[in-house]
Formats: sequence, structure tokens, C-alpha cells
Amino acid sequence: MDFFVDHAVGFALACAAVAVLYGLYLTWWLLKQPAGSERMQEISRAVQEGAAAYLRKQYTTIAVVAIVPFLLLGFYNELGWGTAFGFLIGALLSAAAGFIGMNVAVRSNVRTAEAAREGLQPAFKVAFRSGSVTGLLVVGLGLLGVAGYYWVLTSWLDHSPKDAVDDLVGLAFGGSLISVFARLGGGIYTKAADVGADLVGKIEAGIPEDDPRNPAVIADNVGDNVGDCAGMAADLFETYAVTAVAVMLLGIQFPHTELWLYPFAIGGISILASVIGTFFTRVGGGKNAIINALYRSVIIATVLSAIGFIPVTMAYDGGEFDFWNLYGSALIGLAVTFLLVAITEYYTGTRWNPVKQIARASQTGHATNIIAGLAVGMQATALPVLVIATGIVGAYYAAGEALYGIGVAVMAQLSMTGLIVALDAYGPVTDNAGGIAEMADLPESVRGITDPLDAVGNTTKAVTKGYAIGSAGLAALILFDEYGRGLAENGLTTVFSLDNPWVIAGLFIGGLMPFLFASLAMQAVGRVGGQVVEEVRRQFREDPGIMERTSRPDYSRAISIVTGSAIKEMMAPALIPLLIPIAVGIISAEMLGGLLIGTIVTGIFLAIAMTSGGGAWDNAKKTIEDGLYGGKGSEAHAAAVTGDTVGDPYKDTAGPAINPMIKIANIVAILMIPLLASIHG
Repeated sequence: MDFFVDHAVGFALACAAVAVLYGLYLTWWLLKQPAGSERMQEISRAVQEGAAAYLRKQYTTIAVVAIVPFLLLGFYNELGWGTAFGFLIGALLSAAAGFIGMNVAVRSNVRTAEAAREGLQPAFKVAFRSGSVTGLLVVGLGLLGVAGYYWVLTSWLDHSPKDAVDDLVGLAFGGSLISVFARLGGGIYTKAADVGADLVGKIEAGIPEDDPRNPAVIADNVGDNVGDCAGMAADLFETYAVTAVAVMLLGIQFPHTELWLYPFAIGGISILASVIGTFFTRVGGGKNAIINALYRSVIIATVLSAIGFIPVTMAYDGGEFDFWNLYGSALIGLAVTFLLVAITEYYTGTRWNPVKQIARASQTGHATNIIAGLAVGMQATALPVLVIATGIVGAYYAAGEALYGIGVAVMAQLSMTGLIVALDAYGPVTDNAGGIAEMADLPESVRGITDPLDAVGNTTKAVTKGYAIGSAGLAALILFDEYGRGLAENGLTTVFSLDNPWVIAGLFIGGLMPFLFASLAMQAVGRVGGQVVEEVRRQFREDPGIMERTSRPDYSRAISIVTGSAIKEMMAPALIPLLIPIAVGIISAEMLGGLLIGTIVTGIFLAIAMTSGGGAWDNAKKTIEDGLYGGKGSEAHAAAVTGDTVGDPYKDTAGPAINPMIKIANIVAILMIPLLASIHG
């Protein structure tokens, strides 16, 4: 059993390599699949080129921004170049996970559409395997980055484990910084294009979704990939890496059993379980066959992980914690994952009452649809927060009243990231496949396959966001503890008392941050979406041949507008979790502690309300488009389109970006500790 202690780093690196190599095999398999007619490939190439152009511009901009923190970390003696190069590694791997996953997705969409000619199972297989590439790259590169850099620091540079783990905070910061920019930029792009395309195409012109006459339709398909593939992959890479580092920071306090290596062993076991889980996704019969196939893989991987955790945990048994302290906490983390997935599925799935309630409310107009959607989003926060709170208390007591138990629980939860991300990345592939089928005039039977796949994709995307946000709350709690411990080591107070006015002020400022952040993100979508609306209207007005199908719209113009504007608009909200904690920390270390707690609490509620509410709005529209309450073109459909348009920036821009925002604020606070000691010591 000592193998998992003595060779934890090597085991983690080997498992990470398995994930990456299996992802490369799936990529090879996907590219061998038939890509359809020349018209289908032409549409797919346009999406590929638009997505690649946007990501190149986005990452170039982020690279320029990242130079400043890289140099500040390197030249600041209390942190140094170990932290700075960790920042660089985290940033590069986060960007790589998104870029590679997006490139596979934009090549799989046309292959999914072509496979849909053969039936549901072939199309599902292509789409899920494409999503699996992104998921496995996220966990593979995440574990490779954290374990690999730890190995370099301890084996090559002779750092002590404590110094190496401290330098890993830089890697977490790099992943988080890229993530918040990628989530914001991709989210603004995808929803501005989607809103512009829907408002003019569906409502004003009365043409179907993905109609090739809509000048914004290619930009909309590009947006699915840069937001839901690249942005989501960077987000979950950051969540995975930050969580691993946070648990290592806790574990380094217990040197007798080398508990800081425990996350490596857990992560490695779950990667192997996730790879096995991908083989159990065959679509069966019944109305819910697609979603059941996806969840079957997650359940199998979860059970295998729970079994695999037994020998791993036995290796770390002894010292401060016995077997059941650690294993009980890990099981609680897996249970939290299962419950968060189930709850989010309930609030966003087409078969459950919340979505049906919004669709029903659409019969009486736009206002009642909006009211119902807002109510569902608010209500959707209750059960996840109760689960998170129960998980926190349960893991704490399972570990013998130790915060390390919460760390083990959240690492066990995040160890399932590979398959959960696969469920998310599957969504934009099926969405694009439906768009290609529409634009290439494929038989109606093809759209009959891609539409049910896409409807399930809306639910799985919401599930992934709920999962990420739930884990963010637990990870941020651990990071907050590290902030308090770091202050104590530097001779500063660690008591954040509610009778301290600075702490109370920090709570209020931290509480407002997610709202200000979300507001700026929503406004950005509104402004860029307005530009798309004007462009689509202009083309319809100046070229009547577009609607008559005698001339083709200028797709590139809409793509160019969204690309430039999304990059510009992402900057202001992204600076909030960087600048506000710095300003507050300079004023008072206690005030910064209050800020971190305030951000965690309000951020979780706001993010869940936005992502679940937005997902429910989207699927309510889908159920009406499938024929409920008059179907497409009815008054109920028009109201549902309005609700979906409001929900779009909720679920795909502002809501999910709150996840990295919370963790960036906490990591910035940890990195500031030496500065705070010099100011307030």
C-alpha cells in the first residue's frame, strides 16, 4: 500500500499521461469519421476559422495582460521566480486545454451531423467522444501540471515540499486568470451572437434557428465553441488545479503521512475510472435514453473511483487521520457530486416540472415567462446550497473535526471532472451539428436526431456549471483558511470577528463583487448583441435577395464585430477580482478576510440562480419548439424566445464566470500575504 505514498507523483503523472494519450486516440478516431458533403464541410470550415481567429486574438490579448503579474511575482523577493513560472505553466496549460478541446469540437460537429444520417447511436457516439477529448485533456493537463511542476521543484530544484507547494499557488493563479478571461470573452462572444441572431432572425424575420439566411448564424455557431468548449475547459482546468493545490496547502500541515500527496493519488484513480466510464455510454431505448446513457458513464466511474479510493486511502492511514477519517470524507465528496448533478438536472431537464412550469407560463405572454424563469432560478439555489452546507459539516466531522476532511471531499468531488466536462463539451457539438444540418439542407430526419441530442446538451451544460460552482465554494473555503494561516505565520491577526467594523465592511464589499461583476458581464452582452442586431438588420434591409435566397449574407462581418467587441468588453469585469482585493488588503487585512467570505457566499447563490435559471429558460423554449402550446411561430414560442434571450447571458456568460472570479480573489489574497505583513505588521 505504501506504493501510493512513495510513488504518488509518478502514479499521478502516469495517469495524466493515460488521459492525454486516450484523448489523442479519440481525436484520431474522430478525424477518421466521414465529414459529409462539400457544403457541410464548407460550413464547418467557416466555424473552424471563426473560432480559431477569435481564440488567437483572445489569447494574444491575455498574454499581454499576463506579463505584468508574471514579472511582479518574479521580482517580488517574498514570492520569486518559482511562483512566477508556476503562474506561466498554469496559464499555458489552461489555454491549451481550451484551445485543443475547441479544435476537436469544431471538427466533430460536421461528423456528428453526417453520422445522424445513420441514426441516433452513431451521432451520439461521435458527439460524446468529442466531448470526452476535452474532458480528459482538462484532468490530464491539470494533474500533469500540478504533479509535474511539484516533481520539477522537489527533484530538480531541491525545493522542500513546503516551498514547492507554496510555489504551486502561482500555477493556480495562472490557471484562474486565464479562466476568468476565457469565460468572460467566450461567454460575451457566444451570447452576443446568439442574442443578435435570435432577436432579428426568429422574432423579427420569422425564420428558423440556424437558417442560412441569417447573417449572424455562423457567428452563433462559432460562439458555442469559444464559450462552451474553450471557455468551459479553461474554467474546469482552473477549478481542478486550484482545488488540488488548495488541498495540498492543507495537507502540508500534516507531514507525518505526507498527506499533501493524497490529492495526486485520488486524481489518478479517478482518471482511470473516467476512462473506463466512457465505454458505457451506449444509447438504449425509451424516452430518456440519451441522458441515461450519459449519466450511466458518470455513475460507473463514480463507483469505480469509490472502490479505487480504498487502497489509496489505506496507504495514508495513520498519523493524524485514520482510514475512515479520509475515506468517509472522500465518499461525502462523491455524494455531493451526485446530488449536485441530480438537482441541476431536475431544475433544467425537459422532463421535470420547473422547465414545464416556464413553458406553461409562456402561454400568457413574455412577462409571465420572465417571472417564471426568475423564480425557478432563485428556487434552484436552495437544494444545492443545503447539499454544500451538509457536505462541509459532514466532511469536517468525518475527519475528526478537521478542515482537511473538507479538502478531501472537494478533491474527490473534482476528481470526476473528466466525465462531467465531457457531458458539457458534448453540448456545443450537437448544437453545431443541428445548425449544419439546417444550413446544408439535410433531410428532416437528420434534424430529428440532432435536436434531441442538443436538448440534452442544454441540460448537461447546466449540470457542469452547477458542479463547478459547488466545488468553487468548497475550494474557496479551503483557500480562505490558507489566507488566515498565512497571516498568522506572518504575525498578523487571524480573528475575523463580527464585532470588528473592518470585517463587516469587507463582508459587504465582498458581497457586492459578484453582483458588480455579473452586471458588467451582462451589459457587455447587451452592447455587443445590439451591434449584431444592427448588422443583421442592415444586411436584410440593404440586400433583399438574402431573404429570397438569391444572394448569400456576409457572415464574416458579424464574426468580425463580435470578435473585436468581445475582446474589448471582457477587460473591465475581469479586473474586479484582481483590483478590489488588492485595494481592500492595502487598507486592512481583516477587511480583506471579510471580503473573501462575502464573495464566496453571494457568489454561489448568484451563480447557481443564473446558470440553472438560464438553462431552464432555454429548455422551456425547446419543449415549445417540439410542438407544445402551439409550437414554433405561436405566441407562447415568441415569449419563450424572449425568456431564452434573457437567460443566455445568465447561463453562459455571467453565471459561470463567477466561479473563477471567487477563486481569483482568494488566490490574490494569499499571494498578497507578504505585502500585507510589511504594511500592517
